[in-house]
Amino acid sequence: MAGLAVMLGAFGAHAIKDKVSPADLEIWKTGAHYHLVHAIALLALALYDKKGSYRTVCWLWIVGITIFGGSLYALVGTQVRVFGAITPIGGLCLIFGWLLLGFKLIKPESDSG
Repeated sequence: MAGLAVMLGAFGAHAIKDKVSPADLEIWKTGAHYHLVHAIALLALALYDKKGSYRTVCWLWIVGITIFGGSLYALVGTQVRVFGAITPIGGLCLIFGWLLLGFKLIKPESDSG
């Protein structure tokens, strides 16, 4: 996931920077930035979560990256602006993932099980 974010960021910085408007390049950069940040968060959580207690958080982030970043990449790549209408759904998945993570860290599951 992180490698893909780096590749897409580099693609935006080199392959399409002269082919799209500065505003669209910023949209692409936003997608790549959120993609990379959440990929690193996924890695950190995977290293922390030895029991699989945070799988839902991970899935929310994966879905969020796919919808948020994917819709921004698609918007810039195709110039079909309707893709921007689904971007907030991905953003909500990312937000809900962070909220769930915070809740689970504040109130961890019992180990007595």
